[in-house]
Amino acid sequence: MFKPLRFLLVTLLLLVAPPSFAQDDTGAVSQERETTGGAQTLQDILERQRGLAIDDAFRRDATGTENPIPDINSALGTRGGPSDPDIYRAIRYNSASVRASNDGPAAGVFIQDGGMRWLAFRDGPMRTYGGYLLLGILGFLALFYVLRGRIRIDDGPSGVTIERFKPVERFGHWLIAGSFILLGLTGLVSLFGRVAFIPLFGKDTFATVALASKWIHNNVSWAFMLGLVLVLIMWVAHNIPNRLDLVWLAKGGGLFSKHSHPSSKKFNAGQKIIFWSVILLGSSISISGLALLFPFEIPLFAKTFSWINATGLPGLFGYEALPTEMTPQEEMQLSQLWHSILAFVMMAIIFAHIYIGSVGMEGAYDAMGSGEVDLKWARQHHDLWVDEVLAKSPESAKPTTEGG
Repeated sequence: MFKPLRFLLVTLLLLVAPPSFAQDDTGAVSQERETTGGAQTLQDILERQRGLAIDDAFRRDATGTENPIPDINSALGTRGGPSDPDIYRAIRYNSASVRASNDGPAAGVFIQDGGMRWLAFRDGPMRTYGGYLLLGILGFLALFYVLRGRIRIDDGPSGVTIERFKPVERFGHWLIAGSFILLGLTGLVSLFGRVAFIPLFGKDTFATVALASKWIHNNVSWAFMLGLVLVLIMWVAHNIPNRLDLVWLAKGGGLFSKHSHPSSKKFNAGQKIIFWSVILLGSSISISGLALLFPFEIPLFAKTFSWINATGLPGLFGYEALPTEMTPQEEMQLSQLWHSILAFVMMAIIFAHIYIGSVGMEGAYDAMGSGEVDLKWARQHHDLWVDEVLAKSPESAKPTTEGG
């Protein structure tokens, strides 16, 4: 019986609402800042609930007087100094002069609510779209295999082999490959463990696996970085782009048609893309990983944002200057997000590399397996490199049955 009265009352309140409230073209309620005495408005609250960024200067700058609090024996005593809310706001926005019994790098940071934004992005868009990216590339490769089939050696193997990679080259490759697989798996355990691992195996088992994953991830990273250095030194000269790469890309590398294999030297355009992706992405992942291992020693983003601001890029795109003063926690949060995003991209690229080097192409695995590849395979995919090797050393090609 009271519902019609309640509805009528609400309607009347809306009709006689103060003129400081209004609706914009999108239907959102707006309110003038002056009507609240400088405090937050209803629009601020609604926008925060929708996850939108707001101008919080009304809180950030409301931290009381900058003058020292009057002495207790003075006329005003402690009255006239900062109120409790002023002090809390100053602490939250790192503008308070605080002292801590601990002299650690972040001991003076009492409130750091940026962690909620980090958590929302990590457990939301990053985990969702990162998972879709990996599943999507796996689905694409499976579909490609069904439609194209395995890329075979034209007219079958020749029975003659040629050395493709020396033992030290294979060591560098497998050092990167093995360490990256471990890093990828342990990283996924950390990111997806709570939503995927705990429901299947329970919290106790996950705690053990997560602790082991953290130890493996932190320590195997050094092997990955060493592999990057070795591979860069050994192969950078062979991965400089040239005009042959444009022809290779125009023909799709012969991946989409049979008996159409563009000429190539030791590495074709596709392999060069893999090489530079591993070097550039792997280096950036390594640097952000070091920033996480030594968070108070390697603050990456404040310096990077300062450089970006100096270029004027934010203003060109209509954004304010990026923050250049960050707490160690904020630096770690951004480093972790950057680390994970690049890792997802690199994993997707490596999935394609693993596919071609295993089930996708006949004879490809031998290059990194034994180091010896069939001569026909080599001429089919790297004919110019074969000509160079045989011109220097004709005895490099030998029958597979040699020595027994």
